[in-house]
This record gives sequence, structure tokens and C-alpha cells, in this order.
Amino acid sequence: MLKIAVPNKGTLSETTVDMLREAGYAVRRDPKELIVADPRNDAEFFYLRPRDIATYVGSGALDVGITGRDLLLDSGSAATEVQELDFGASTFRFAGPIGRFEALSDLEGARIATSYTGLVGEFLRREGVAVDLIRLDGAVESAVRLGVADAVADVVETGTTLRRQGLEIFGPVILRSTAVLVSADASRPGIDTLVRRLQGVMVAHQYVLMDYDLPAGLIDEASSITPGLESPTVSPLRDTGWVAVRVMVPRNDTNLVMDRLYELGARAILVSPIHAARI
Repeated sequence: MLKIAVPNKGTLSETTVDMLREAGYAVRRDPKELIVADPRNDAEFFYLRPRDIATYVGSGALDVGITGRDLLLDSGSAATEVQELDFGASTFRFAGPIGRFEALSDLEGARIATSYTGLVGEFLRREGVAVDLIRLDGAVESAVRLGVADAVADVVETGTTLRRQGLEIFGPVILRSTAVLVSADASRPGIDTLVRRLQGVMVAHQYVLMDYDLPAGLIDEASSITPGLESPTVSPLRDTGWVAVRVMVPRNDTNLVMDRLYELGARAILVSPIHAARI
């Protein structure tokens, strides 16, 4: 039975559960449930703190898990990334008092507050910058104002919160993180099936199925607009001058593609969601 670690709360939890449900697995109905058995899929789900997942998986106690790339790297776990997932994006940067720091080398000997001492420490070691790391479990942006640190390293979205604390972003990007599937042994039975299912969910989120009728002489031009993953499916209609075309189209391009097809001469253009896929 495949033992799978799932975030029990936080920004990764809800999307992870939704993806697993769409992939055909059983998920918990009560947030107090810590273990959910799924005998139909020969799987068992363990709901854990996101920060602990890489440790459990890396130790071999669990076979595979979903967590953030940042948490994986920060943990120092033996688990490795198996599949990047399409959610939970974040960016880690340095920030300090306005005008005090410009380059990464300016941090030499400084006190850096962060919730990710493993991740930040390894980055700075690679860059050859020695600092004093101070671990805080949250609200690190207050550390400079309170005199605990000279600068901070944290997740940055718009930078608004940092600016409110009198800080500005400087130096290189530490890490661009996202949700990832991790395992210490990706060859374990069942992991390949889990990966294919999750990939299918991501494809279903990224694409729609488009059908349209088209004058037969315009197939080549239409195919340049809607090439599909391999090529469009083209079927004859009762009117021999027309064909029916079915093709996958990136979801974000749907209306632009419909406009171009209509201008070309396509009609009866219909769009359908994809609920599951294997590519």
C-alpha cells in the first residue's frame, strides 16, 4: 500500500486535496482526520504539517508526499523532487533597511532573520557569504525594527508588507518555489501511477477541448492556429465541403483562438472542459 503525506493545513493543503480528489483518490471529509485509507487505489493518506512532510518521506516512514520545494530544501531531508506541481508558487528574497544593503556581499557578518535557516544558509554558503542566521517561525519582517536582525530572508509577493516595515528588497532571488511531489525512492510501486494521475489533473486545468466546423480547404491554416498536442482530429461531415475538427487548446488562449478561427471561416465553435487526461 502506497503511503502518501498530505499537507494538513496552510496554503498548500486545499489545492493538494482538490488535486488528489480530481485524480480519483479518497480524501478526508473531516479536518480532524489524520489518516485516510483508500483501499480501492491501494493507498493511505497521512495528513501532516507541511514542514514535516519531507522529513517523514526522507526517513522512509512514508513513500511519497506533497510539500513546497522551499520546505524540502530547508529540511535537509534525503527526499528528492519527483514532480513539480502547478500551484503554490512563491519567491524568496533578501530585504533590509532602505539604502543599507545593495549587493549580496554587503551581508557579510550581518544577522539574518528567516524561517528557513537551512535553505538560506545553504544559499549563502554557495555564494561564499558568512552571516549569523536567526531562526524565527513567523513575521520575520519585524525582526529589523525590533533590533533582532540586520536583514531578513523571506517569501516575497508584492513587497508591500516589507515596505510597511521600512524594508526594501535587494540582491538575487534565493529560490523560486512551488508545490512538489517528493520521495526518497521514486521507483516504489504506485508512485508512477500517482504521478500520471497528477499530471493528468494539471493538463485538465491547463487545456480545454475545442470543436469547430471548417471549410475543408482551410485545414492547414486552421491547424496553424490550433496545432494541438500532436495534431488535430479531423472528421468528414455530410456536406463534403466541410470537416469537423477537435483539438486541445490552452485554457488561457481560448477566446483569442476562437476569434482567429471565426475570422478564418470556422463556425459552430464549441469549448468543453477536460475533467481528466493522460498525455
